[in-house]
Amino acid sequence: MDVDLVVEDGLAVVTIDRPHARNAIAPGTMDELDKALDAAQDAQALVITGAGEKAFVSGGDLKELAAVRTEEAALAMALRMRGICDRIAGFPGPVIAALNGHAFGGGAEVAVAADIRVAADHVRIAFNQSKLAIMPAWGGAERLAALVGRGRALLLAGTGTVMDAAEAHRVGLFDLVLPGDGFADGWRSLARSLATSPAREIKRVTSGVLTAEEAARAFARLWAADEHWQAAERVMSRG
Repeated sequence: MDVDLVVEDGLAVVTIDRPHARNAIAPGTMDELDKALDAAQDAQALVITGAGEKAFVSGGDLKELAAVRTEEAALAMALRMRGICDRIAGFPGPVIAALNGHAFGGGAEVAVAADIRVAADHVRIAFNQSKLAIMPAWGGAERLAALVGRGRALLLAGTGTVMDAAEAHRVGLFDLVLPGDGFADGWRSLARSLATSPAREIKRVTSGVLTAEEAARAFARLWAADEHWQAAERVMSRG
């Protein structure tokens, strides 16, 4: 199995586990990712991560994708994985990319499909498809531009610049950088917090898909819920 899924207490964790290929994406991996996303749909929050400490996702598996030679086959492959990244981006709850290791090429595209990117401090990231005389094909260029601006996205993807965690955080590509020691505990704590908060509704509002009245109604539902009043009573009891 290339992909592992664990769902617990409203949190779904999808781990790409292909150590022999530095967690690179192969056609079979795409199939397993689709199935994992199907199984995780009811979770309150989703984490995408890689196995080990060296690679989050190192891109597409060139050895397995070497059979893709025609323009038509390349189009089908690009649309297949673009659809999966679109599913990650469109997940109803918050999505965290926990970058345990480096993210290059297609791996960077998977990372920017998430709502939040949390990286270990040793991680490097690059949209370096240009080194292979190709371009991002899985929606990564558009999502990168939305995060860092069109000019910077063109510069980064056009040159294949490799950024360390500190630089990626500075330009807004990483949202949080954590020490490598205890990294898994750090992202799990954050993910559990999001899975037990109103972050699912907050994502809908920040995505701009709700009208003003719909956003107000989302707030009103939360206000009237038992969880709100239980929390309010705890605050008020402290004086």
